[in-house]
Amino acid sequence: MHESDAHLIERIRESDREAFRLLFEKYQPILFRNVLHSLRDVDTTHDIVQETFLRIWQRRLSLQPHLSFLAFLFRISSNLVRDYIKHQRVRNRLDVQVQEFYSQAGDNPEVSAQLRMFEDKLSDVVRMKLPHKCRQVFLLSRMEEMSNAEISAHLGVSVKTVENQITRALKILRRHLLAYTKGR
Repeated sequence: MHESDAHLIERIRESDREAFRLLFEKYQPILFRNVLHSLRDVDTTHDIVQETFLRIWQRRLSLQPHLSFLAFLFRISSNLVRDYIKHQRVRNRLDVQVQEFYSQAGDNPEVSAQLRMFEDKLSDVVRMKLPHKCRQVFLLSRMEEMSNAEISAHLGVSVKTVENQITRALKILRRHLLAYTKGR
């Protein structure tokens, strides 16, 4: 006999992992297809679905058995998709700017020297101004090119923590490097 969602949610509120597994198995395929339709990227879709269910578990005490569980899943996942798309736009703009800068450097010795000085300053800011955890997440993201989910698993923190640390690092870098470039 199949239990109702409301009964399973009551059990989840009591930290029943088996009830959580049952709801996961019931709704994961639906949620996966929905997120994949928005992103068209299987790896990112897996990350967002995983983060959605992680948030459900973390907020299990606030679950409302009389409300639609699927609607709650869709709301959380669409917020995560929106945040992901916003972060990708910022990252893509930055990538374009960096590529333009490198292509302008070309064989110009003066521009190449400025580029080396900027890279040195960037390295100093990362090493000296970023707090340890923030620096660790930033380096894994930007230098090792790990996804947020990979960093999350590697460091044992949530994907949201990874996103927050990257945002924090970028703000710090922007502040210190903007001052550097204006001061020159």
